[in-house]
Amino acid sequence: MSLRKQALSGVFWTSIQQFSTQGISFVVSIILARLLLPSEFGLIALIGVFIGIGSALVGSGLSQSLIRTTDPDDEDFSTVFFFNLGGSIVIYLIIFFSAPLIALFYKEAILTLLIRVYSVIFIINAFSTIQNTILLKNLDFKRQLIVSIPSLIIGSVIGITLAYNGFGVWSLVWNSIVQSSLMAIQLWYWSKWKPKWVFSKEKFKYHFGYGFKLTISSIIDTFFNNAYTIIIGKFFTTAQVGFYNRADSLKQLPVTNITQIINKVTFPLFASIKDDDVRLKEINKKIMKMVIFIVAPTLALMLVLAEPLISLLLGEKWMPAVPYFKILCLNGLLFPIHSYNLNILKVKGRSDLFLKLEIVKKIIIIVVIACTFQLGIDGLLYGSVLLSLISFFINSYYTGKFINYNTIEQIKDIIPAVIIAFFMGLIVHFADKGLKYQMGYDIDIVRLLVGSVIGSLLYLTFSYMIKLSSISELLMILHKKRNLKS
Repeated sequence: MSLRKQALSGVFWTSIQQFSTQGISFVVSIILARLLLPSEFGLIALIGVFIGIGSALVGSGLSQSLIRTTDPDDEDFSTVFFFNLGGSIVIYLIIFFSAPLIALFYKEAILTLLIRVYSVIFIINAFSTIQNTILLKNLDFKRQLIVSIPSLIIGSVIGITLAYNGFGVWSLVWNSIVQSSLMAIQLWYWSKWKPKWVFSKEKFKYHFGYGFKLTISSIIDTFFNNAYTIIIGKFFTTAQVGFYNRADSLKQLPVTNITQIINKVTFPLFASIKDDDVRLKEINKKIMKMVIFIVAPTLALMLVLAEPLISLLLGEKWMPAVPYFKILCLNGLLFPIHSYNLNILKVKGRSDLFLKLEIVKKIIIIVVIACTFQLGIDGLLYGSVLLSLISFFINSYYTGKFINYNTIEQIKDIIPAVIIAFFMGLIVHFADKGLKYQMGYDIDIVRLLVGSVIGSLLYLTFSYMIKLSSISELLMILHKKRNLKS
């Protein structure tokens, strides 16, 4: 299969997996949001940083090293497998004994037991990390789909059942544990690879030399991505943590879906052409333009229709999340671009530079948080928008150095879609206000449908008028889907 067909096939199956799993998760989160209290979601959000750091330590960097390695053998896979497994046990024990201190920090006694139970996921995931990495390296996203859907459905049913029967925050814990367990079992069942009783010091040094920098970067990134949750949890109420967490999760739904779909395909794809800078630039350029073409209008519509969206999906008790959600929609615009720029550093083997950039950006985060903390939660979130802009300039600078795709060129490529989305959002905002106040329609579903239809038509019309290349690219991909299995 040609590189182009591999990419299109990967996008196709990853899209199905991502949208089906996220679609199910989205429906489940709506049900759980109506059954549980904001404070119960806040409790899970509080331990998110520790779960994220533990997951990063289990071996995400070494797994990426395997993906970029040409023709890794059983020694490579088995060495990383045993390191991940042993590391996951050590990490679990550290978090187990640290749980009371975490609970004391947040002044929430229930966190001790929550963390100790939830963290079992580290060990469960370590058993199947390599099997999943092999599927990813081989671009076998169809198999990943087969594994993920049943796990998600069964875990979700258990979570909803527990929530309905009054188990509160524990319904969220067991939802995740059951889902991870079923995925691990299925990956072992379907995978042709099983670990050999070997551990190569030479192989370990090679993968660790590349991967530990990415792992440290991931840990730093996880910690600072959760910095706002930590601060809100420490100085504000658990309910406010829940409002922020739900607002961020809702904003991330389109952003993360699109980013992960493309990322899962592009990293192994870029790794296969890592020495061809011309092709890397060409593909990266097309991906960025297309992703912004989709993300910009989506976030613009979500921002201007935030009130009916949250009211319809989550219910009136979640309306305090609306102001947070609007600001976070601005924050999410450049998220995919950060990811694709950093991918270039990874495939070029510059995990050292990747780590240095993460450290620099996190120092900037500390400064911005210190300056905006006194302004309350809204001030903190507006600071996160500024941080996103700063990160774009830092990341794109190095992409320009490696594949000659500099910051100015990237801005020129993405700004047309952003401007169109801005004006489209402005028109939809006034149309929605007119519908609500002048015509007397304050029905959430009507406001969402009318606003979405008007916005979509305006955006596509304006894009066609200025001849955005992303439209033809998108149509070509959709047309190619029919021939993917050939």
